[in-house]
Amino acid sequence: MLPRSRTLPPRIHESINDESRDMRTYFQVETRPKVQEEVLEASIPQGLSKCFDDDGRLKRTGTVLTASSHIITAVIGSGVLSLGWAIGQLGWVAGPAVMILFAFVIYYTSSLLSDCYRTGDPITGRRNYTYMDAVRSNLGGVKVNVCGAIQYINLFGVAIGYTIAASISMMAIQRSNCYHASKDKGPCPVSSNTYMIMFGVVEIIFSQIPDFDQVWWLSILAAVMSFTYSIVGLSLGIAETAKNKRFGGSLMGIEIGTVTKSGTVTATQKIWRNLSALGDIAFAYSYSIILIEIQDTLKSPPAESKTMKKATLLSIVVTTTFYLLCGCMGYAAFGNNVPTNLLTGFGFYNPYWLLDIANLAIVIHLVGAYQVYCQPLFAFVEKQVAQKCPKSEFMTHEYELRFPLLGTYKLNLFRVIWRTIFVIISTTISMLMPFFNDVIGILGAFGFWPLTVYFPIEMYLAQKKIKKWSSRWIALQMLSLTCFVVSVGAACGSVAGVVLDLKSYKPFKSMY
Repeated sequence: MLPRSRTLPPRIHESINDESRDMRTYFQVETRPKVQEEVLEASIPQGLSKCFDDDGRLKRTGTVLTASSHIITAVIGSGVLSLGWAIGQLGWVAGPAVMILFAFVIYYTSSLLSDCYRTGDPITGRRNYTYMDAVRSNLGGVKVNVCGAIQYINLFGVAIGYTIAASISMMAIQRSNCYHASKDKGPCPVSSNTYMIMFGVVEIIFSQIPDFDQVWWLSILAAVMSFTYSIVGLSLGIAETAKNKRFGGSLMGIEIGTVTKSGTVTATQKIWRNLSALGDIAFAYSYSIILIEIQDTLKSPPAESKTMKKATLLSIVVTTTFYLLCGCMGYAAFGNNVPTNLLTGFGFYNPYWLLDIANLAIVIHLVGAYQVYCQPLFAFVEKQVAQKCPKSEFMTHEYELRFPLLGTYKLNLFRVIWRTIFVIISTTISMLMPFFNDVIGILGAFGFWPLTVYFPIEMYLAQKKIKKWSSRWIALQMLSLTCFVVSVGAACGSVAGVVLDLKSYKPFKSMY
């Protein structure tokens, strides 16, 4: 039997009038005065309190390992393979420097955000289950709706981006085998639509997993896959560099006048490419939109914020190391001709079987990453619907389905239909605009400043009651302003890239 959720609010699908609800329903409490807590503990049968946390929910079991796996799954996406291209635009000086700078900013702001999981006392304060709850508790007002809109639009965008990325990897497997069969003579045109539909069908199945906490095994598998294809890309980059007996590229990145597949690089395009590269790097570190949801899976003691900070530090160190190695070796191997994706852009053709394994690992990773990002969105919509229609059997009732050897699955009709429709819509949009690099650049720019920088800083200032115009206030506002300028520039660069792609694009007829 699948375990009850430790992450999301109590069963939002259960009817309000259901008399069979278990005992823990009656022990769900907000933060109470100490006297009330003692009375509550005395009223709970001996041994029952050991099964539930201070908010009446089942004991959370998350650790540094599980939180790190969630973060790595969310962070080390197939975007790591486009970092060679990003460094190629910025050059040997600015490329690695920008990547390290982003790592420091992400770690610092993530630490600020982790302190917002509880309101008040970091150990006994009221829990905030989602990013929106944290903003509501610390800032309130219209900022709550703005945060929610940006967060969930970004999560929807990530679903689109990952669908595109998965189809590209699946096509790369077919093309690799085709090139091998024709002895690298080609041509091997492949359509992306079939693979996007295949990926969508798989996600419809996995989207029926009820809660975020129940995808931990998929998250760990995805994290292992991310290391697999990253190591393959890194190894091939090192081998190609050794073969060339030199490091390709230049200090300032791709030069004006360089001829690429999309044409000759002009001075204007150089600017747009640099800005788009910033968006790619920002997206590569983007996981703040689900940080609070990940933190809500952690057990305590120790305080959830302490565990989350350890997981964040571990994850950022690991991902930054991989990013630098993969990005730098990709650029070193191909110089100004570095492809947008080391494994799918056919910078490498052989060994074809190793490329197939790496691209298959990308697809498996993206299946898990899709769920890590979309589960919070699923939970948000289902919670809102259940609150508005608490007596609707269609919205809230769960039917138990028993499977031999697998246990019991609780089926909710609304969950099945809504999540299926969501995947169908995201897959259809992916088929309409399959521009991987520019799409992830837009996503990175759109979500980076507000969710990774602005809201964590504003909540920290409100929580710590830091006075305006104090030295710390000025420093944090300068950081926020700088990141805002970077986000706007990256968004402009990515939009310009999409406009350029649209000149040679036909809907539902994407061939590679």
